[in-house]
This record gives sequence, structure tokens and C-alpha cells, in this order.
Amino acid sequence: MLGHPGHCSAVRHAFWARIRAGDLLTEAAVSSGVSLGTASRWFREAGGVMPPSTRAARKRPRLTLEQREDIAALHSQKVSYAEIARQVGCHRSTVGRELKLNSTTFKDRRLPKYRASMAQKRADWRARRPGTSKLAGNARLLQEVQDHLEKEHSPEQISNRLRIDFPDDAEMRVSHETIYRELYVEGRGSLRRDLRKRLRTGRAVRKPRRTEGERRGKIPGMISIADRPPEVEGRDVPGHWEGDLVCGQANRSALGTLVERTTGFLLLLHLPDNHGADAVEAAIVDTMGQLPDILRKTLTWDQGREMANHVRIAEKADLDIYFCDPHSPWQRGSNENINGLLRQYFPKGTDLSVYGPDYLAHVAAKLNNRPRKRLTWQTPAEALDQLLSQPPDQAAVASTA
Repeated sequence: MLGHPGHCSAVRHAFWARIRAGDLLTEAAVSSGVSLGTASRWFREAGGVMPPSTRAARKRPRLTLEQREDIAALHSQKVSYAEIARQVGCHRSTVGRELKLNSTTFKDRRLPKYRASMAQKRADWRARRPGTSKLAGNARLLQEVQDHLEKEHSPEQISNRLRIDFPDDAEMRVSHETIYRELYVEGRGSLRRDLRKRLRTGRAVRKPRRTEGERRGKIPGMISIADRPPEVEGRDVPGHWEGDLVCGQANRSALGTLVERTTGFLLLLHLPDNHGADAVEAAIVDTMGQLPDILRKTLTWDQGREMANHVRIAEKADLDIYFCDPHSPWQRGSNENINGLLRQYFPKGTDLSVYGPDYLAHVAAKLNNRPRKRLTWQTPAEALDQLLSQPPDQAAVASTA
């Protein structure tokens, strides 16, 4: 089935433009004037990825439904191709080609009849141009991509890591867009469909951000992020951490996250009983106490009541603690990113108290061994190992020798 006559490329473009702007599926359907069923089908067939034909204007734009309606009306009046082209605003060869390709011969008529709605459906169908993907024709590359997906690496991480692992093999290159299409778009299927579950999210199109929660009360004696040492911002000096809680269903359970800003290395805090101030204090002190001095300088947290014992934590763990401004998650950007990644392993609405320390260590190891763009596709574990094997002071001496 080719689709509803009114669903021309302009309508599809309007629909995908609203999706990219952050509208929900229902909102995009209403804005573009299509039914929710049609919008859902378009989204499903494209795997949530905007089709190439709707992304950018071509050098020679295709005829619109309105232009085809004008061609049909003028052609029925026996107007010449040249005059039709002049009135419609295209070349006369375009008119001749359009009437030849998109006219329909009916059983009760000897001569073909040109109808704008049918011509539009035919043109949209041909414009799909399905092709063979690079992964379908390269079994070695396909296997490598699947192996990375099994490790929960993102398509962008895979694409860039292949350049590091196979620097001299041009055949072992694939863009992250190609990987997404192989996973989501109907009619592809080179990659196993179950590998979609290995990705952090199930969609490639952004959704509107949820509204922020209510502001919580101030914590006595807290030190503002504005007073944090300037060296923390540069990410050049190790030992500066960002922390937060990831909460479960109805905020009844939680686990803690600590992310080192220079390397992105993650530590998870086990909070099996509760996530009050005393439990968080004990978990942070125990975890941070196992780190060398070079990795224990500052900790930045939001203004959650779980940090009410921050003075004792700072004293016992021997580090300075700073607090973000209200409603400013970007001030802990590394931590916010990690918290999003963790939802792949700890979905919203689940009871986090059932996860033991061994599983938390397993998840942390998974994320610490993912290639990162800002580390030039090294993993946080590799970056931390390099840092500990050659601390900044030694590196400075080596560079001036």
C-alpha cells in the first residue's frame, strides 16, 4: 500500500520536523494533519530515524502535490507541455516525464489518465530507493559491530573505535547512522534485532525533557560550587568527583554514583537499606577511602538532603565537598550523563535494593570499559590506568627532560 493521497512528501517532512523539535508522537501527528495511526506507522517503519528523503532539499526539487494538481487540470484542457511548465514553474521535460511515468490506464479507458493523487503516491513510492547497506556486504565488519553491541557500546562509540582498532583497513569503517538504520529501520535486518535491547534507549529521535522537580531545602554549612577551585573546571587535574543518587520506584530505593571528572571513571555506592544521610555517609567514606590520595581532592553534589552529613564526610574521606546551584544539573555534566547510561541497567520504576554489590561492580566495569568520545575513544579504565602509571607530576618532569 502506497499511503493516503494527501500524505505527500511535504506532509511527511512537517511530521518529522515536529518530531525532531521534540514533540510527542501525538503532537506531531496533530501538527502535520495526519492520524495517530499513520504517524505511528511512519515512526515504526523508519525506526524513529528521519528518512533521508525528508532531511534536505534536493538540487532539483520534486513536484509537489499542488503542482501535480495544476498539471492534471491544465493537461485535461489540452494545454501544451511548454505552457504547463511555464504556469507550474518547472521545465517542460519535467512535465513530459511526469505525464509519461505517473499516468494510469484504467480498464474502461484506452488512453492513460493522469491523476494528481495517484501520481503523488507513485512518486513517493519510487523515492524510497531501498539499497544494500555496507554491513550486509561485509561479514567481518558485521561481526565486529555485533560484538561491540553485545558489550553495550553505542553506535557512535563503535564507529570511532573501529578507526582505532583497524587504522589501515578502510573496509572496517561504518558510520553510526548506518548502525542505527540496521537496528531499527524495517526492511534492513543485517544486524540481529535483539541487539536493540543492548542500547541505552530504544529510539534515535530525541524526546522533550521532563520538567524538573521541586526545589529541596538548603543544607546547613554547605559550600557553593562558585567557591570550587578553578582547576576543577579544566578536567586536567585528576581527583575531582561528581556524585548523585539514582532512585528507584517512588524514591523508596537508590544507589549512589561517583564519577571522576578527568577520566569519567565510575564508582557505584551500594545502599541496600535506605539512602538517608547516614547510609550515604558510610558508603562514600568507605568507597573514597579505598582510593589513593591523587584521586581524592573534591566532590561536587546537588542540594539533596542525603548529603546533610557533608561535614563529617569531608573530614573522614579527606576531601572538599561543594554543592551545585538549585535546578542546575549541567554543573554536574559528567554525572548526569552517567546517570542516563545507568538506566539501561536499572530501569525507572524498579526496586534498586535488590541489586547486590557484585552486580553494581559488574555494571561499573561495563561502563568503565566503554570507549568515550572526549577521551579520544579510550575507555575510562584505560585513561585511569594511564594516569596512575604516570601521575601528572611525573608527566611534567618527563615532558621537560
